[in-house]
Amino acid sequence: MKNQSSWTGVAVPVGLLFILLATLVPFFMGTVAWAVESFRYVYTAGAALVLIARLFSPYKGTDMRLKRLHRLESWVGIIFGVAAFFAFYSPALRDWLAFTLAGAAVQAYTSIAIPLREEKTSHRG
Repeated sequence: MKNQSSWTGVAVPVGLLFILLATLVPFFMGTVAWAVESFRYVYTAGAALVLIARLFSPYKGTDMRLKRLHRLESWVGIIFGVAAFFAFYSPALRDWLAFTLAGAAVQAYTSIAIPLREEKTSHRG
């Protein structure tokens, strides 16, 4: 389990960084042809990394609220995967960007709520 969590601890931030960089391309490098052609692939690689890492690191504890939060965190990978689909399927910027923003909001929520809940349960004890 320790070996598995170490690679997922690296894969998720790298995947989220790929997603961030690919999301910025249409706004800041919209005139650079190679960037516009390749940002979809970078985004998809990041979404795949996040999804695979989240699926291979399930919560094994007994706290139901933490289990729900970790499951919600797994849904972030699925949301980013849907966004990657729309990046290729729909030429409109708004479709994949809406899913990206939704995934980012859920990711932000879980990244705050999980440590708070873990701290609360560790004090109970």
